[in-house]
Amino acid sequence: MNNYLNLLGLATRARSTVSGETLIKGIQSKNVCFVVIALDASENAKKKITDKCQYYGVDYVLIGDTVSISRAIGKYNRVAVGITNAGFAKKIKDEIGG
Repeated sequence: MNNYLNLLGLATRARSTVSGETLIKGIQSKNVCFVVIALDASENAKKKITDKCQYYGVDYVLIGDTVSISRAIGKYNRVAVGITNAGFAKKIKDEIGG
C-alpha cells in the first residue's frame, strides 16, 4: 500500500510534484494531472483543493496522512501534492487502485 509514497518521492526527485500555493496555481493552469490529499487535512483545505480539482477537471484522491505524505516528498507539513507528469500520475493512480 505504501508503494504510492515511494512513487511520490521519486516524482518529487524528478521535479514532477507541486505543493502549497503552487498546487492551486498548477490546478488552475492545468499543469497538474493528479492530486493526492491527506485524509487528516483540515476540512477547509480539503474543500478548497477538491473544489478546484472538480472545477478544472483534475483527478484527485484522499489517502494517507499529512506525516507520511510530507515525509515522502521531503517537505514539512504538506496536506496535498500535485503530480505534474502524466506518467507518474498514471503509475500512482494504478498503485492506489483508482
